[in-house]
Amino acid sequence: MSEQPIAFAVIGGSGLYAMPGLTDIEERYIETPFGAPSDAVVIGTYAGQRIAFLPRHGRGHRYNPSEVPYRANIWALKSLGVRHVISVSACGSLREHLEPRDIVIPHQVFDFTKGIRKASFFEDGLVGHASVAEPFSRSLRAALAQAVRDAGGTVHEGGILITIEGPRFSTKAESHVFRMWGCDVIGMTACPEVFLAREAELDFAIMAHVTDYDVWREGEEAVTVEMVIQRLNDNLALAQRAIANLAPIVPTLPHESDGAMRNAIITARERITPEARARLNLLIGRYL
Repeated sequence: MSEQPIAFAVIGGSGLYAMPGLTDIEERYIETPFGAPSDAVVIGTYAGQRIAFLPRHGRGHRYNPSEVPYRANIWALKSLGVRHVISVSACGSLREHLEPRDIVIPHQVFDFTKGIRKASFFEDGLVGHASVAEPFSRSLRAALAQAVRDAGGTVHEGGILITIEGPRFSTKAESHVFRMWGCDVIGMTACPEVFLAREAELDFAIMAHVTDYDVWREGEEAVTVEMVIQRLNDNLALAQRAIANLAPIVPTLPHESDGAMRNAIITARERITPEARARLNLLIGRYL
Protein backbone atom coordinates (compact mmCIF):
# COMPACT_ATOMS: atom_id res chain seq x y z
CA MET A 1 0.00 0.00 0.00
CA SER A 2 1.65 3.24 -1.19
CA GLU A 3 2.02 6.29 1.07
CA GLN A 4 2.25 8.59 -1.96
CA PRO A 5 -0.53 11.22 -1.81
CA ILE A 6 -3.44 10.86 -4.20
CA ALA A 7 -2.95 13.45 -6.93
CA PHE A 8 -6.58 13.51 -8.04
CA ALA A 9 -9.69 11.37 -8.46
CA VAL A 10 -11.60 10.26 -11.53
CA ILE A 11 -15.33 9.55 -11.36
CA GLY A 12 -16.32 7.33 -14.26
CA GLY A 13 -19.76 7.60 -15.82
CA SER A 14 -21.77 5.35 -18.12
CA GLY A 15 -19.51 2.86 -19.88
CA LEU A 16 -16.47 3.64 -17.71
CA TYR A 17 -16.52 1.23 -14.80
CA ALA A 18 -12.79 0.63 -14.48
CA MET A 19 -9.58 2.52 -15.14
CA PRO A 20 -7.40 0.45 -17.51
CA GLY A 21 -3.69 1.03 -17.06
CA LEU A 22 -3.64 1.41 -13.27
CA THR A 23 -0.84 -0.44 -11.50
CA ASP A 24 -0.14 -1.11 -7.80
CA ILE A 25 -3.87 -1.29 -7.27
CA GLU A 26 -5.68 -1.33 -3.94
CA GLU A 27 -9.42 -1.21 -3.33
CA ARG A 28 -10.94 0.63 -0.40
CA TYR A 29 -14.48 0.13 0.83
CA ILE A 30 -15.29 3.33 2.70
CA GLU A 31 -18.24 3.81 5.04
CA THR A 32 -19.50 7.38 5.36
CA PRO A 33 -22.15 9.17 7.46
CA PHE A 34 -24.21 9.10 4.26
CA GLY A 35 -23.99 5.38 3.58
CA ALA A 36 -21.76 3.44 1.22
CA PRO A 37 -20.36 4.87 -2.03
CA SER A 38 -21.33 3.46 -5.42
CA ASP A 39 -18.48 0.96 -5.23
CA ALA A 40 -15.02 0.46 -3.82
CA VAL A 41 -12.62 3.30 -4.52
CA VAL A 42 -9.77 1.91 -6.63
CA ILE A 43 -6.42 3.54 -5.96
CA GLY A 44 -3.46 2.95 -8.24
CA THR A 45 -0.50 4.44 -10.05
CA TYR A 46 -1.12 6.07 -13.42
CA ALA A 47 1.43 8.06 -15.40
CA GLY A 48 3.62 8.25 -12.31
CA GLN A 49 0.90 9.57 -10.00
CA ARG A 50 -1.35 7.93 -7.45
CA ILE A 51 -4.96 8.48 -8.49
CA ALA A 52 -8.32 7.29 -7.20
CA PHE A 53 -11.07 5.93 -9.41
CA LEU A 54 -14.75 5.53 -8.54
CA PRO A 55 -17.41 4.21 -10.95
CA ARG A 56 -20.38 6.55 -10.42
CA HIS A 57 -23.01 3.94 -11.23
CA GLY A 58 -21.10 1.03 -9.68
CA ARG A 59 -19.49 -1.81 -11.56
CA GLY A 60 -22.19 -3.37 -13.72
CA HIS A 61 -24.13 -0.06 -13.71
CA ARG A 62 -26.39 -0.74 -10.73
CA TYR A 63 -27.51 2.82 -9.87
CA ASN A 64 -29.64 4.99 -12.10
CA PRO A 65 -28.81 8.74 -12.11
CA SER A 66 -31.28 9.50 -9.32
CA GLU A 67 -30.09 6.59 -7.17
CA VAL A 68 -26.35 7.36 -7.23
CA PRO A 69 -25.14 7.93 -3.64
CA TYR A 70 -23.57 11.27 -4.56
CA ARG A 71 -22.93 12.39 -0.98
CA ALA A 72 -21.21 9.15 -0.03
CA ASN A 73 -19.10 9.26 -3.20
CA ILE A 74 -17.81 12.78 -2.62
CA TRP A 75 -17.31 12.14 1.10
CA ALA A 76 -15.26 9.02 0.35
CA LEU A 77 -12.95 10.93 -1.99
CA LYS A 78 -12.58 13.77 0.52
CA SER A 79 -11.67 11.26 3.24
CA LEU A 80 -8.78 10.03 1.08
CA GLY A 81 -7.25 13.50 0.94
CA VAL A 82 -8.34 14.17 -2.63
CA ARG A 83 -8.44 17.85 -3.67
CA HIS A 84 -9.14 17.65 -7.42
CA VAL A 85 -11.82 15.56 -9.14
CA ILE A 86 -12.33 14.84 -12.85
CA SER A 87 -15.74 13.58 -13.89
CA VAL A 88 -15.76 11.57 -17.13
CA SER A 89 -19.30 11.45 -18.46
CA ALA A 90 -21.43 11.08 -21.55
CA CYS A 91 -23.56 14.00 -22.73
CA GLY A 92 -25.95 14.91 -25.49
CA SER A 93 -25.30 17.87 -27.76
CA LEU A 94 -27.82 20.69 -27.98
CA ARG A 95 -25.75 22.59 -30.57
CA GLU A 96 -24.96 21.80 -34.19
CA HIS A 97 -21.23 22.45 -33.80
CA LEU A 98 -20.84 20.08 -30.83
CA GLU A 99 -20.54 16.80 -32.68
CA PRO A 100 -20.56 13.22 -31.45
CA ARG A 101 -17.13 12.17 -30.12
CA ASP A 102 -16.17 15.80 -29.38
CA ILE A 103 -15.22 16.70 -25.81
CA VAL A 104 -16.86 19.59 -23.94
CA ILE A 105 -15.38 21.07 -20.75
CA PRO A 106 -18.42 22.90 -19.30
CA HIS A 107 -18.01 26.13 -17.36
CA GLN A 108 -21.60 26.28 -16.06
CA VAL A 109 -24.43 23.96 -15.02
CA PHE A 110 -28.20 24.34 -15.00
CA ASP A 111 -29.89 22.11 -12.44
CA PHE A 112 -33.15 20.75 -13.84
CA THR A 113 -33.43 17.79 -11.49
CA LYS A 114 -36.65 17.37 -9.53
CA GLY A 115 -35.59 17.42 -5.88
CA ILE A 116 -35.33 13.65 -5.57
CA ARG A 117 -31.57 13.73 -4.97
CA LYS A 118 -29.92 14.82 -1.74
CA ALA A 119 -28.09 17.92 -2.92
CA SER A 120 -26.31 19.06 0.24
CA PHE A 121 -24.35 17.73 3.20
CA PHE A 122 -25.85 20.48 5.37
CA GLU A 123 -29.04 19.40 7.13
CA ASP A 124 -30.32 18.17 10.48
CA GLY A 125 -29.35 21.20 12.53
CA LEU A 126 -26.32 22.50 10.63
CA VAL A 127 -26.99 24.84 7.72
CA GLY A 128 -24.42 26.03 5.20
CA HIS A 129 -24.90 27.99 1.98
CA ALA A 130 -22.18 27.26 -0.58
CA SER A 131 -21.32 29.79 -3.28
CA VAL A 132 -21.48 28.11 -6.69
CA ALA A 133 -21.65 31.10 -9.02
CA GLU A 134 -18.59 29.56 -10.69
CA PRO A 135 -19.15 25.85 -10.05
CA PHE A 136 -16.02 24.54 -11.74
CA SER A 137 -12.33 25.14 -11.09
CA ARG A 138 -10.91 27.47 -13.72
CA SER A 139 -7.38 26.09 -13.53
CA LEU A 140 -8.51 22.46 -13.58
CA ARG A 141 -10.81 23.11 -16.56
CA ALA A 142 -7.98 24.76 -18.50
CA ALA A 143 -5.54 21.97 -17.70
CA LEU A 144 -8.09 19.32 -18.66
CA ALA A 145 -8.87 21.03 -21.97
CA GLN A 146 -5.17 21.19 -22.83
CA ALA A 147 -4.71 17.54 -21.84
CA VAL A 148 -7.52 16.50 -24.20
CA ARG A 149 -6.10 18.69 -26.97
CA ASP A 150 -2.63 17.16 -26.53
CA ALA A 151 -4.24 13.71 -26.67
CA GLY A 152 -5.61 14.50 -30.13
CA GLY A 153 -9.20 15.17 -29.18
CA THR A 154 -11.54 17.87 -30.46
CA VAL A 155 -12.24 19.92 -27.35
CA HIS A 156 -14.64 22.80 -26.70
CA GLU A 157 -13.75 24.95 -23.71
CA GLY A 158 -16.84 26.24 -21.96
CA GLY A 159 -20.51 25.47 -22.29
CA ILE A 160 -23.64 25.19 -20.19
CA LEU A 161 -24.53 21.67 -19.12
CA ILE A 162 -28.14 21.08 -18.11
CA THR A 163 -28.75 18.18 -15.73
CA ILE A 164 -32.09 16.40 -16.09
CA GLU A 165 -33.50 13.87 -13.67
CA GLY A 166 -33.51 10.84 -15.93
CA PRO A 167 -33.27 7.96 -16.26
CA ARG A 168 -35.41 8.54 -19.33
CA PHE A 169 -34.11 10.62 -22.23
CA SER A 170 -35.74 13.92 -23.28
CA THR A 171 -38.89 14.45 -25.28
CA LYS A 172 -38.44 16.56 -28.42
CA ALA A 173 -40.37 19.40 -26.78
CA GLU A 174 -38.01 19.38 -23.80
CA SER A 175 -34.93 19.21 -26.00
CA HIS A 176 -36.04 22.26 -27.98
CA VAL A 177 -36.80 24.20 -24.78
CA PHE A 178 -33.35 23.41 -23.38
CA ARG A 179 -31.87 24.85 -26.56
CA MET A 180 -34.02 27.97 -26.19
CA TRP A 181 -32.71 28.37 -22.65
CA GLY A 182 -29.17 28.58 -24.00
CA CYS A 183 -27.92 25.21 -22.80
CA ASP A 184 -25.20 23.52 -24.85
CA VAL A 185 -25.04 19.93 -23.60
CA ILE A 186 -27.30 17.69 -21.56
CA GLY A 187 -26.57 15.01 -18.98
CA MET A 188 -28.01 13.35 -15.89
CA THR A 189 -25.34 13.41 -13.18
CA ALA A 190 -23.47 16.73 -12.95
CA CYS A 191 -25.94 17.97 -10.33
CA PRO A 192 -25.68 17.55 -7.40
CA GLU A 193 -22.17 16.12 -7.82
CA VAL A 194 -20.56 19.49 -8.60
CA PHE A 195 -22.41 21.21 -5.72
CA LEU A 196 -21.37 18.56 -3.21
CA ALA A 197 -17.79 18.86 -4.42
CA ARG A 198 -17.89 22.58 -3.60
CA GLU A 199 -19.29 21.88 -0.13
CA ALA A 200 -16.42 19.43 0.36
CA GLU A 201 -13.97 22.05 -0.99
CA LEU A 202 -12.90 19.84 -3.90
CA ASP A 203 -11.93 21.38 -7.24
CA PHE A 204 -14.11 19.83 -9.92
CA ALA A 205 -14.17 19.64 -13.73
CA ILE A 206 -16.06 17.53 -16.26
CA MET A 207 -14.71 15.82 -19.36
CA ALA A 208 -18.05 15.50 -21.16
CA HIS A 209 -18.01 13.16 -24.16
CA VAL A 210 -20.64 14.04 -26.75
CA THR A 211 -22.40 10.83 -27.77
CA ASP A 212 -25.52 12.11 -29.55
CA TYR A 213 -27.69 15.07 -30.50
CA ASP A 214 -30.30 14.35 -27.82
CA VAL A 215 -33.59 14.32 -29.81
CA TRP A 216 -33.88 17.87 -31.21
CA ARG A 217 -32.05 17.43 -34.52
CA GLU A 218 -34.32 16.48 -37.40
CA GLY A 219 -33.08 13.57 -39.48
CA GLU A 220 -30.81 12.37 -36.65
CA GLU A 221 -31.42 9.06 -34.92
CA ALA A 222 -32.82 9.63 -31.41
CA VAL A 223 -30.44 8.90 -28.57
CA THR A 224 -30.30 5.29 -27.33
CA VAL A 225 -28.29 3.45 -24.69
CA GLU A 226 -26.48 1.52 -27.44
CA MET A 227 -25.46 4.78 -29.13
CA VAL A 228 -24.19 6.31 -25.88
CA ILE A 229 -22.07 3.32 -24.87
CA GLN A 230 -20.64 2.72 -28.34
CA ARG A 231 -19.52 6.32 -28.81
CA LEU A 232 -18.20 6.61 -25.29
CA ASN A 233 -16.20 3.43 -25.82
CA ASP A 234 -14.86 4.93 -29.06
CA ASN A 235 -13.42 7.75 -26.95
CA LEU A 236 -12.06 5.57 -24.15
CA ALA A 237 -8.49 5.59 -25.45
CA LEU A 238 -8.67 9.36 -25.86
CA ALA A 239 -9.87 9.74 -22.27
CA GLN A 240 -7.00 7.57 -21.04
CA ARG A 241 -4.42 9.61 -22.94
CA ALA A 242 -5.89 12.85 -21.64
CA ILE A 243 -5.81 11.66 -18.04
CA ALA A 244 -2.21 10.52 -18.52
CA ASN A 245 -1.35 13.99 -19.85
CA LEU A 246 -3.12 15.59 -16.92
CA ALA A 247 -1.57 13.43 -14.20
CA PRO A 248 1.72 15.33 -13.73
CA ILE A 249 -0.03 18.71 -14.04
CA VAL A 250 -2.70 18.43 -11.34
CA PRO A 251 -0.29 18.46 -8.37
CA THR A 252 0.98 21.86 -9.57
CA LEU A 253 -2.50 23.44 -9.76
CA PRO A 254 -3.89 25.72 -7.06
CA HIS A 255 -6.56 24.38 -4.73
CA GLU A 256 -9.20 26.95 -5.65
CA SER A 257 -11.99 25.61 -3.43
CA ASP A 258 -9.90 25.67 -0.28
CA GLY A 259 -11.78 27.77 2.27
CA ALA A 260 -14.99 27.80 0.23
CA MET A 261 -17.10 26.96 3.30
CA ARG A 262 -15.26 29.15 5.79
CA ASN A 263 -17.99 31.82 5.87
CA ALA A 264 -20.83 29.66 4.54
CA ILE A 265 -22.09 28.25 7.84
CA ILE A 266 -25.09 30.25 9.05
CA THR A 267 -26.14 28.18 12.07
CA ALA A 268 -25.16 29.79 15.38
CA ARG A 269 -22.21 27.84 16.75
CA GLU A 270 -23.85 27.35 20.14
CA ARG A 271 -26.86 25.78 18.43
CA ILE A 272 -24.88 23.12 16.56
CA THR A 273 -25.34 19.78 18.28
CA PRO A 274 -22.40 17.49 19.06
CA GLU A 275 -23.93 14.97 16.65
CA ALA A 276 -23.97 17.48 13.79
CA ARG A 277 -20.41 18.58 14.55
CA ALA A 278 -19.23 14.98 14.50
CA ARG A 279 -21.14 14.16 11.32
CA LEU A 280 -19.56 16.97 9.28
CA ASN A 281 -16.20 17.22 11.04
CA LEU A 282 -14.34 16.03 7.96
CA LEU A 283 -15.75 18.90 5.92
CA ILE A 284 -15.88 21.82 8.32
CA GLY A 285 -14.22 20.80 11.57
CA ARG A 286 -11.58 23.49 11.16
CA TYR A 287 -14.29 26.19 11.00
CA LEU A 288 -16.10 25.14 14.18
